[in-house]
Amino acid sequence: MELERAKAILQRDRKKRLEAGHPWVFASEINRVDGEAAPGDLVDLVTHQGRYLATGYWNPSSQITVRVVSYKPIESMDKAFFVERFSQCSQHRSRFVQGSDCRLVYGEADFLPGLIVDRFGGVLVVQLLTLGMDARRDAIIAALVQVFAPQGIYERSDVSVRELEGLEQRTGVLYGDCPRIVEIFENGLKMEVDIVEGQKTGYFFDQRENRASIAPLMLGWGSRSGIKLAPVPTDDATEAKAAQSDDTGTIATLNEEKLVPVNANGKIVTFPYWDGATVLECFAHTGSFTLHACKYGAKKVTCLDVSEHAIETARRNVIRNGFEDRVEFVVADAFEYLRKQVKGIDERHDRAAGKGDTSKPLNDAGRKWDVVILDPPAFTKSRSAIEGAVRGYKDINLHGLKLVNEGGYLVTASCSYHMRPDLFLETIQAAAIDAGKTLRLIEWRAAGKDHPQIVGVNEGHYLKFGIFEVRSR
Repeated sequence: MELERAKAILQRDRKKRLEAGHPWVFASEINRVDGEAAPGDLVDLVTHQGRYLATGYWNPSSQITVRVVSYKPIESMDKAFFVERFSQCSQHRSRFVQGSDCRLVYGEADFLPGLIVDRFGGVLVVQLLTLGMDARRDAIIAALVQVFAPQGIYERSDVSVRELEGLEQRTGVLYGDCPRIVEIFENGLKMEVDIVEGQKTGYFFDQRENRASIAPLMLGWGSRSGIKLAPVPTDDATEAKAAQSDDTGTIATLNEEKLVPVNANGKIVTFPYWDGATVLECFAHTGSFTLHACKYGAKKVTCLDVSEHAIETARRNVIRNGFEDRVEFVVADAFEYLRKQVKGIDERHDRAAGKGDTSKPLNDAGRKWDVVILDPPAFTKSRSAIEGAVRGYKDINLHGLKLVNEGGYLVTASCSYHMRPDLFLETIQAAAIDAGKTLRLIEWRAAGKDHPQIVGVNEGHYLKFGIFEVRSR
């Protein structure tokens, strides 16, 4: 006779988060566990009155003691279970994501808490973040192979959250052939991903749609340099002769429609990106925003990161897409670089006003850009560090705003969960006030469609992304 599954009896006075769709049950919400269950086993969650609510896997060593995997009783989390869930994940991505490179499995939002799977070319990179998932790695691998037929599966469970689950960090090949460098495609661009040493699983898919959203910012800047479209200059005699033999009017129409860019002196501009923006991307990582800026017509892009390794990867990505003539690379701390540029601007203003020591030469800082992009790593991983994070975000946006040309755009993001959307917006506004700028919010976005969000699970709403027009007051 099969033993009845253990039951986690919930506290009578707990908040009804589980009924609202939140998949985490904390130790403080559980009154007791009736029956035998080993760490990682499935348990049924029931109210203090004994009413069934959900089934999840149990880990008494974690503050998140139960993570829900089903709101209906299930037998087990075996290969068949994962095949069904992965098939649902595949169906969602095929509907909303162009191409095959994307996040295939997004933990709680795909009803598979503790499991992340990204696809890079023919390689799947997995993170097993919890004991409940780690205990089922064989079933997970077998199901991934059946549903997605990958060339290889590589594990990147080198994250500290595993230690909270009583697990060691792990990396390595789990299946097949896993080349270290894999080429992916995003929005028509080619990029390399280092699945072994790259951050997290190797690349951040969550900004895919956000990177594409900068396209309208990249063109329409030529007039600031005195460049405008004008008809092609022609010899009067040649034009008259052509008109006499143009019975249908076709030649005249073609002449009227052919416009070329000319500068203030009336000379034709041959540089093909004359109408493009100047762009600064800070915290560039592998240069993904830089690549998109170039694709959409940017004139010149400054690609900055503190990591030499990241910039070398960005350089190879730029060359891979044929954009090397429009990109300059800077290895520097973004905070220091922005401050240096702002200081240079202030010194030039002082000189123009007859202030400062004119005996000293001006340094080469003091640049501005049409579009400044700030996509920093998370400044806080905990609620207790939020004040410091606010200061960091304000500082970086304050200096970024000062470096945007009049009427240009600030593109700024935060991936810190504890930096709630309203707080992030308030912080940007505070920076604008101190910078003497008026902002117009053009677009406000979150993570892409391969990172769905369960309503009521705020922990999944981590990414904030805004595009602001910047004007002086």
